[in-house]
Amino acid sequence: MVLIFVGALLLLHNYRGLDIRTVLGHWWPLILIVWGAVKLYERTAASRSGDPGSARITAGEVFLVLGLLALMGIVVGGEIINGKLRGRDIGVDWGEKHDYDLDVAPKPVPADARITIRNTHGDISVHSSDDSEIRVSGKKYAQSWSEKDADHLAAPVTFEVVQNGDGYEIHPSGANSSDSRVSFDLDVTVPKKASLTVRNERGDVTVADLAKPVTINTTNGDVEVRDITGDVTIDTRKGDVKVSDTKGNVKLSGHGGEVNVSGVSGGLTLDGEFYGPIRADKVAKGVRFISQRTDLTLAQLTGHMEAGSGNLEIADAPGNLTLRTNSYNVSIENASGKVKVDNRNGDVDVRFSAPPKEDIEINNASASITLSLPESSSFDMLANCHSGDINNEFHADSLKQTSTESGDSHLEGKYGSGRGPKITLKTSYGSISLHKTSSDMPEPLPKPAPAPSVKPAPPAPPRVKAPAAPKPEEN
Repeated sequence: MVLIFVGALLLLHNYRGLDIRTVLGHWWPLILIVWGAVKLYERTAASRSGDPGSARITAGEVFLVLGLLALMGIVVGGEIINGKLRGRDIGVDWGEKHDYDLDVAPKPVPADARITIRNTHGDISVHSSDDSEIRVSGKKYAQSWSEKDADHLAAPVTFEVVQNGDGYEIHPSGANSSDSRVSFDLDVTVPKKASLTVRNERGDVTVADLAKPVTINTTNGDVEVRDITGDVTIDTRKGDVKVSDTKGNVKLSGHGGEVNVSGVSGGLTLDGEFYGPIRADKVAKGVRFISQRTDLTLAQLTGHMEAGSGNLEIADAPGNLTLRTNSYNVSIENASGKVKVDNRNGDVDVRFSAPPKEDIEINNASASITLSLPESSSFDMLANCHSGDINNEFHADSLKQTSTESGDSHLEGKYGSGRGPKITLKTSYGSISLHKTSSDMPEPLPKPAPAPSVKPAPPAPPRVKAPAAPKPEEN
């Protein structure tokens, strides 16, 4: 079991981008727990067989565990040496940071040029211009304990713009350009119709106001893209991503933290593991979200979607919706197309403000299902609940509910006067609840007809009071 665990861990580290240092830091005691559980089982089995000494911990087992820990330590050390030592991830202090101005001559290029920007350490900001040229400005930094050494590091390093085939590349050059003590913050201006590719190892990337496709590859740093007419493709390994107001498709892959995508005229594809909240708003051509935990397809998103902290919320998604996930509390509101949800270990709550017209299928396990529909809905119902109850607010003679002695519940039949969609609900060790929504608003009362225009009658003559009768004299 220990061998299988370590082998799977190393395999995930190699092919799924798993950070083995984080896993070891939190989960290494599992090796001891598994080992102890195995020995406890062996001791119990040996006691029953009359040979308690057969469950002793042998020297070979001790060396096996120590060897596995050493193997993982070697992997971690190799990761640190292989590129990590060049950065500040492991707390290397290179001294004070000294800044210098970048002096790069403008480069005339075609208006629709293909441009690639490469950087090692530092932020990159790209914006557009109507001029057919590339302009690069910004700062270069050198870390050193003395100003003289910093000058020596920074002097031979600069950025250059060179033609590479039918494209143009912006990259650092000079004797110390690969030294991690030297970094660059770039402010780059390119033609508005240029196709852009940005490759950055460490630092934030911002791109705005371009009319052609944008591709960004970054290892460590936040990414922000806005006002792009073409497609946007982002591959990241660590950092937050924000995309807004784009006309083309958006594809985001890799690993990272928080994701915010809004105002996309095309479609959105998320393929990877992102551990911060994932938010998407107003995606015209739908959302495709693929991770180890979730497989989601939305035909369209006029509202918002948010995933994080054990909750997955979708609101106002016209068209079909297909979701397969686990350990999420799922909330879906106003999905006008077909709905198919497969979940486990998390509640599913689906609400409609208008009677549904397409089929609904919800499968869950070890959690509940709640479906809320307008009272005016018509549907064919088939609901099965293993070891749980069905709470139904829709009562009709054609809708029959039964239960068994073992605790299973079943609901089947038709509700409503018209022809409605088929609703299939299935869960285990949780309840099924069918609620009536309060969205069926009563029809407004007709406004009273305006009173006919009638001329006012002439005023009546004033009344004259008759003289009061004299009071009788008292005796």
